[in-house]
Amino acid sequence: MNDRVVVAGAVYDQGRLLAARRSAPPELAGRWELPGGKLEPGETGEQALVRELREELGVEVEPLERIPGEWPLTPGYVLQVWTARLVSGVPAPLEDHDELRWLGPGQSGTVNWLDQDLAAVAEAMRRLPDGAVPDETAHGGTAPDGVFRDGTAPSGGLPDGAHR
Repeated sequence: MNDRVVVAGAVYDQGRLLAARRSAPPELAGRWELPGGKLEPGETGEQALVRELREELGVEVEPLERIPGEWPLTPGYVLQVWTARLVSGVPAPLEDHDELRWLGPGQSGTVNWLDQDLAAVAEAMRRLPDGAVPDETAHGGTAPDGVFRDGTAPSGGLPDGAHR
C-alpha cells in the first residue's frame, strides 16, 4: 500500500526560512514545523504546496526544488519537502498555527521543531539563499527574535483542524 503524501514548504525570503508553530492537534501544539498539508488526488507536490500555503498562510509561493528524501509521519503518511520562494503576501497564521517566525542562518535551533521536520529543516538551512538583512519594515516588521510585529501574528487562537 502506498503512503499518502504530505507536502511542506521551506519558504525563503530575504535570506531567512519561515517556521510555523502548530496550534492543533493538541499533541503537536506548541511545536514548530515547515508549513504545508496533504496532497489531494490529481495534484502534483508543487501544486499542493502552493494551495496549502495560500490556505494556511495567505501567501503565494514559487516552489523551487524538492529536498531529497521523505520522512514518515503518522502511519500511512510521509512528508516531502520543497524549497519555495515567497512571491507575494505577508504570512499570517490562518489555519493550524498560532505563531510564525523568520529564522536566519544559525537560528534553526531557536525553536522546538517537530521530530519529523528536523532532517528537512537541517537541509533547508544548508540551502538558505543569501539575502539582504531585513529592516524593521520587512513583512510588517520583525523583532530581533524573528517574531512578526504587524498585528497578524503571533496573536490569535486558531480553529482545530486536521494534522497539516
